[in-house]
Amino acid sequence: MQTFRPKKRFERGTLKYNLHKQANASLNSGIDLKEVVKLPAGEDPNDWVAVHVVDFFNRINLLYGTVCENCTEQSCPTMSGGPRYEYHWCDGVNYKKPTALPAPQYISLLMEWVESQINDESLFPVQVGHPFPKNYLSVVKKILKRLFRVFVHVYIHHFDKLVAMGAEAHINTCYKHFYYFVTEYNLIDKKELEPLPELQTKDWREMVAVVNVY
Repeated sequence: MQTFRPKKRFERGTLKYNLHKQANASLNSGIDLKEVVKLPAGEDPNDWVAVHVVDFFNRINLLYGTVCENCTEQSCPTMSGGPRYEYHWCDGVNYKKPTALPAPQYISLLMEWVESQINDESLFPVQVGHPFPKNYLSVVKKILKRLFRVFVHVYIHHFDKLVAMGAEAHINTCYKHFYYFVTEYNLIDKKELEPLPELQTKDWREMVAVVNVY
């Protein structure tokens, strides 16, 4: 069985570790999430984005882990977000064409793919002074677009399980943080965000009700 847990850590004493601690301190302080995502003065935007990509990967990985026992090939034969949205997997290696897969297989492949990207130091350099590659933002956008699809699937197909566990406040905060970040830096096309439109505009308790009948 796939184990979902944090897989990427920053080394203590590094710039990214300090940024990670700063970001988490702000997040846990209770201040407006729209303010939390703003770039701290004097920091490199690429480093700030990298820290958040890794953090979102860890959080979404753990989030899916809380419902993965209920997300099976029988219950979720497609990677979908309700009847209107279905996602096909393509990695250009083992799946050279977009391929329909059961949700748990899709998400497992997605997490493995994201982990391989963020562990590639040519894409996500860890040493101070090592430049980010020219394709860095395009890779980041693809990672975040695919991680967003996990939110879509979990909200629309497994939200009742999160409610039963009392975890809805956690996912709501996690999603809002993610949403404000990707929109602040234009990292996901608005069209990609359409499966969860109500989550962006209404009172949070109303949003949850809407998702359950999507």
